[in-house]
Amino acid sequence: MDYHVLIAEDEDKLREILTDYFLSKGDRVTQAADGMQALALAQEGDFDAVLLDIMMPGLDGLSVCRILRKDSDAPIIFLTALSDEEDKLYGYELGADDYMTKPFSLSVLYAKVSALIKRRRGNMMTGDVLTAGELTLRLSSRQVFAGENEVKLTPREYALLECLMKNKNLVLSREQLLVKCWGYDYEGESRAVDTHIKRLREKLGEHADCIKTVIKVGYRLEVKNEK
Repeated sequence: MDYHVLIAEDEDKLREILTDYFLSKGDRVTQAADGMQALALAQEGDFDAVLLDIMMPGLDGLSVCRILRKDSDAPIIFLTALSDEEDKLYGYELGADDYMTKPFSLSVLYAKVSALIKRRRGNMMTGDVLTAGELTLRLSSRQVFAGENEVKLTPREYALLECLMKNKNLVLSREQLLVKCWGYDYEGESRAVDTHIKRLREKLGEHADCIKTVIKVGYRLEVKNEK
């Protein structure tokens, strides 16, 4: 596939297993054994995806993710032994794209990484512009404008808005949003969608009233006088 993946994992054996698996798929791999090394490599290199262990010495994966999201939209997947829902929601708020709870399937991990990379590459190759009322989304640059003002969104918030705008005036369930936005079956709580919608509305401000909650179902981006 020719992906370039950064694997940050302090367990030597697991890091080597992951590296061997991605290499067997024809990808390039750069390894990091702790958080500081991962951050330095991620800021210097151009990676298609970043796999981050959360509990790393020096600088944990959550901190690395928060710093990277200031200027990178590369997919980030956490590798963690933590299974608490609140921990996962916090990671999503920082900009993580997904979680894999240890122990996990290498084939499932690879499928998720591939789906995230393909979606990002597809968005970068197209010059399409989506509009819905006062909202404008530029796929090629991943920029979002509410009226004349640019709005900075996390990758999760951006994916939700893109999905809603592509399906404007249609009701999408939480489960549909999870699958449509990230391209694979999501293994987790659908309540995560509510958290990201809340953040998205806060950032869109007065322009967020077009995102309607459909009680007991999901959400709809409502735009009048448009098909």
